[in-house]
Amino acid sequence: MILNPKKEKYDHLDQRSREIMLKTIDFFENKGLEKIKSDYHGSVWYSDFLDFVKENKIFATLLTPTQYSSDPDARWDTTRNSDYSEILGFYGIEYWYTWQVTILGLGPIWMGENEAVKKKTAALLEEGGIFAFGLSEKEHGADLYSSEMKLSPLAEGGYVADGSKYYIGNANEAALVSTFAKNSETDEYVFFVADPKHENYDLVKNVVEWQSYVAEYALHDYPISEADILSTGSKAWDSSLNTINVGKFNLGFGSIGICAHAFYEAINHASSRNLYGKFVTDFSYIQQFFTDAYCRLAAMKLFASRAIDYMRSASSEDRRYLLFNPMVKMKVTTQGEEVINLLWDVIAAKGFEKDVYFENATYDIRALPKLEGTVHVNMALIIKFMANYFFNPDEFAEIPKRNDSANDDFLFNQGPTKGLGKIRFHDSNLAYNSVNLPNINIFKEQIEVLKEFLMTARPSKEQAQDLDFLLSLGELFTLVVYGQLIIEKAKIENLDDDLLDQIFDFMIRDFSKYALQIYSKTGSTEKQMELCLEMIKKPAVNMNRFQNVWQSYVKVLNNTYEMNP
Repeated sequence: MILNPKKEKYDHLDQRSREIMLKTIDFFENKGLEKIKSDYHGSVWYSDFLDFVKENKIFATLLTPTQYSSDPDARWDTTRNSDYSEILGFYGIEYWYTWQVTILGLGPIWMGENEAVKKKTAALLEEGGIFAFGLSEKEHGADLYSSEMKLSPLAEGGYVADGSKYYIGNANEAALVSTFAKNSETDEYVFFVADPKHENYDLVKNVVEWQSYVAEYALHDYPISEADILSTGSKAWDSSLNTINVGKFNLGFGSIGICAHAFYEAINHASSRNLYGKFVTDFSYIQQFFTDAYCRLAAMKLFASRAIDYMRSASSEDRRYLLFNPMVKMKVTTQGEEVINLLWDVIAAKGFEKDVYFENATYDIRALPKLEGTVHVNMALIIKFMANYFFNPDEFAEIPKRNDSANDDFLFNQGPTKGLGKIRFHDSNLAYNSVNLPNINIFKEQIEVLKEFLMTARPSKEQAQDLDFLLSLGELFTLVVYGQLIIEKAKIENLDDDLLDQIFDFMIRDFSKYALQIYSKTGSTEKQMELCLEMIKKPAVNMNRFQNVWQSYVKVLNNTYEMNP
């Protein structure tokens, strides 16, 4: 369940994809932890990594849709891109970040209508180019309605662009920067590409003290022709949101990679440390911390991997991915924080040391949920699906495991971003009723009480406007969806029942925690409080199951991976 770069063979991928993964692992292992750490502390721009990417045409192969490349291995394949995200997160989030931001920068190009720019982009990728996504602004963040970047028409034809963008990764070295703006005369949305080498492009500063470059840049009377425009109007608006659907899906896999590397360091350290005549891993509470961390990490991987199948199988008739996608961005990344917290409680002061990867993990894991904006933003989106998910299921053909070598065409032709409340889902009971395990059965009882809550004690108008109240309610809903896809993936992979049931041990505890939060709200009603108390359950205690997971999955990881020095 946890990536071990020195043992993983990527047998599920084709030869070229496998070669990319293994070469990238070799690059980092040859670079070594000491050099990675010194570059990290020195905020050294990772030109060596970008040279490696260029030499091996990695971004060109992984990020060029099939129709724009003569390379038979070039395609946009979410399965292998997620594998690559996990590897980069494992070795350093700064390397993941330049990949992640390139994906975002490419989104409006591949989704746009400018074929000449698409062909130019394919050539730039072949040359090792990276890209940037000029969306957010200093005063408005990602509030697209308030965008102040303006594109002003000129009497003689063409336009000039004026304004600034803020918190834009890669904007120092990007081959092209996809920039979101408004037409100053019509107020129509527009996406265009800008060249950082142009004299009217002002690279103001790096706004973060970090190895990556997270720029503030400004355009001053920057000349734009029709040849630079990617999309306008509703197409530009949809491109911005659909790009986030595609690009920020990688946040979950970056988090999974970080947690995996940190896990190895933590188990290696604790297993060899002797206190009071016992190894640290002999203490029962340490076993609990490690087992919880492992189960949470396994759940992250199971959920996110199953979400890939829905992403790749999506169509205009099946948009279920629009629920699972923000959960990979929000739920998986916040679970990553939980994993690091548990591991940090084990290794304590060791986590601050400058020579270990764990120091990076403690800082970087916090960034991932926040790179998407906030948890609240995603939760507000997720709640829109709740009514149809619980009370209006539809029938769909079962989605298979998707690790085939196909270009994910639909991701760049998702269509309008409206109508989320109309999206239908298959009955989650199909997954939950397919398993008969003690903790899953308890979790199902909690779900039934939640459904009763939504039918008989649903939030009042005032509560519905209280985002803090809805956040706790949304967390309960999110856990139900999380558990559904975990079960689906567990069945596909024939996961051990003990591990699956132990995963639902923490799921029950989390469900109880959020139910207690709603109970404790100032404005919760008597009926709501009564139902919240019914949701609070204790997981089934089974020490044989726990010890099997500890011995067979967790403890055995000791000394199975250590990064080359």
